[in-house]
Amino acid sequence: MSLSPHLRFSRDEWAALRADTPLTLGDADLERIHGLIERMSLAEIEEVYLPLSRLLNLHVAAVQGLFRATATFLGHGEDKVPFLIGIGGSVAVGKSTAARALRELLARWPHHPRVDLVTTDGFLYPTAVLEERGLMQRKGFPESYDVRSLLSFVHDLKAGKDRVTGPVYSHLVYDIVPGATILIEQPDIVIVEGLNVLQTGPAVDGQPRVFVSDFFDFTIYVDAETEHVRSWYVERFLALRHTAFKDPSSYFHRYACLSDEDATETAGRIWAEINEPNLRQNILPTRERADLILRKGRDHAVEEVRLRKL
Repeated sequence: MSLSPHLRFSRDEWAALRADTPLTLGDADLERIHGLIERMSLAEIEEVYLPLSRLLNLHVAAVQGLFRATATFLGHGEDKVPFLIGIGGSVAVGKSTAARALRELLARWPHHPRVDLVTTDGFLYPTAVLEERGLMQRKGFPESYDVRSLLSFVHDLKAGKDRVTGPVYSHLVYDIVPGATILIEQPDIVIVEGLNVLQTGPAVDGQPRVFVSDFFDFTIYVDAETEHVRSWYVERFLALRHTAFKDPSSYFHRYACLSDEDATETAGRIWAEINEPNLRQNILPTRERADLILRKGRDHAVEEVRLRKL
């Protein structure tokens, strides 16, 4: 018998683990969750993300209990630190949609109402820096991120710092917004979503490195066949011609008037030259490090869940 560090659940088996957890989201809430091409249904919420929110709630409760036990041992209270969840996966696989769904659900549990969502896009180097270093065609690869700033950010969160600020990224202008910041103030849970959240790397000068994933309490990888993700990327690119690309200030405004044929060719080329190599070289190899893997089918629906054994 082959052994695996993960337990495997079909969608029906996973849905049954919801137990009696009530569904508190409605159609209006879905508007805050939907992606550009991924329209998440209430059935998806109920059968996949509601059981996941129940599992995460149990993990948060266990950590809070351990915090209280440690405070008793020390004989004094310590500042509360947030529970950190990392969500990784490819471009266009649906990480952001999954993260928004979890944020909505987790904020409705009684013991952790303050849930913040952060994307690692804000820690990409500004365009001027990427251009200076010849990295614009490597945007999204590990070397295009200000890893030191990202590590400092999650370190401050886990240190219990009262106010933690981070940079803001604009997908419209494809760059960091100068002077803009996000503010995180004493949350119960922080969801950190991005391509690189589970990535590691070689030691530096023989010394082991600290990684962003070292600070997470639970990690999730959103998975799908590479050809499905490529199809979703092209579909999203075509849809953006009629929305964000039409804005003259958009970095991709030059693509707004492309024909369907030319847009499909352009999106396929960008995928083949940048996103697929990054997926195969840097993102996909991190999948097995996740505590939980959501495996999606061609229609974006989760078909299988894999949960790491404790």
